[in-house]
Amino acid sequence: MLFIIVKSTLKPGKAKVFYSLCPQFNAVALVGLPEKGISFNESEGLDETKEGIRIAASAGCRSLQENGITNISVETFEDAEAAAEGSHLGIWRFQEFKTKKENKPLPEIINYEGHSENEWKIGCIKADAQNVARRLMDMPSNKMTPTIFADVAEKLLGASGLEVNVYNKKWITDKKMESFLSVAKGSVEQPIFLEMKYTNDDTNKNPIVLIGKGITFDSGGISIKSSSAMDEMRADMGGAACVLATLLSVAELKLPINVVGLIPLCENMPSGSANRPGDIVTAMNGKTIQIDNTDAEGRLILADALCYAATLKPKFTLDIATLTGAMRVALGGAATGVFSNSTQLWNELYKAGTYTGDRVWRFPLWKYYTEQVTDFPAVDVNNVGKGKGGGSCTAAAFLKEFCPIGDWLHLDIASVMGPSDETPYLHKGMTGRPTRTLIQFLIQLSQQK
Repeated sequence: MLFIIVKSTLKPGKAKVFYSLCPQFNAVALVGLPEKGISFNESEGLDETKEGIRIAASAGCRSLQENGITNISVETFEDAEAAAEGSHLGIWRFQEFKTKKENKPLPEIINYEGHSENEWKIGCIKADAQNVARRLMDMPSNKMTPTIFADVAEKLLGASGLEVNVYNKKWITDKKMESFLSVAKGSVEQPIFLEMKYTNDDTNKNPIVLIGKGITFDSGGISIKSSSAMDEMRADMGGAACVLATLLSVAELKLPINVVGLIPLCENMPSGSANRPGDIVTAMNGKTIQIDNTDAEGRLILADALCYAATLKPKFTLDIATLTGAMRVALGGAATGVFSNSTQLWNELYKAGTYTGDRVWRFPLWKYYTEQVTDFPAVDVNNVGKGKGGGSCTAAAFLKEFCPIGDWLHLDIASVMGPSDETPYLHKGMTGRPTRTLIQFLIQLSQQK
């Protein structure tokens, strides 16, 4: 067993390993922590104490893991939740297809002396959920097709007691989701629409609806992407991965809320049957859409999912998607971009991001952007709109045309998808961000009841 302890003379986030210091442990990792008294930094929008503990716990566990240690006891550093998060996130890496001799085994991590056990458990649940999302996002597209993703959802969520409905192409057609089907028709992989239900609140039947973009591979279609880094588009189902992982945690935490997850799953491929620039389709709510760029496909599948969400009479709706490269340009990897018509919900989400260290930042939903996508003589909406710049804002304005009545949040996670990420406690690869922020957001809302 190994023990990680604070050493104030070390720089924050740095670790040193010592052997034979005491009979109880054959190795001890000493790590540096931030100075006491440092907490919320308003200008950074971050609880720096919590984030420092995550970084330190990760550094200590990694240093022991690199030395072949397989059982690690972790000091809680007076914040068991953050210590658990950093430990479990720091040691995980995607290595499913490496040969066994190259694998680095995942150590077993326990809470040293069992301090603050409930907080430790919450941290473990959050980190493990993000690791589930990381795995799903980093799986190659031939190993994570719409059908395989649906199978994973049935297995993981079904075991946690959720109702999982897997709807096929006929069901999608019967619902008149032509916008969704138009994207799917370019691929030999069949589209699937997932509906996942968690029910644990008898007082308010209206569910929170979470919608995740489930493009399991995005070539761009006829408006094909550059071949450079196209392999990263295996993670274009990052929104779907975050929704699945969040639902898994909601069930483990037994939150007293009702949540429905909706995931439209398909590939976006070029073929003789694929969408062509200039094609016009009709969404489930009857609005017509001109498809001027087939690489703006995420909004097409989300449009029908949002229309379907309206039939559920949601308490509020939140969609999450790797939607626009423009968001990566705007924010880099620092935060998720958020658009919302509810300042109250935005404030709760922002608070959650400061708590988890996985931050969010709000963008405008002005009429200016709506006119960019709706001011066309022949159709109701255009999938790219007119004018230059503001690509993330016009994408959000497009989605707004299909939203259920009531409160709505749209999260554009293209900025935090990966694989290059500077988060100290994440190995290089797809990130699973902002899963922990979504979980914390729902925890906060459940506590307000």
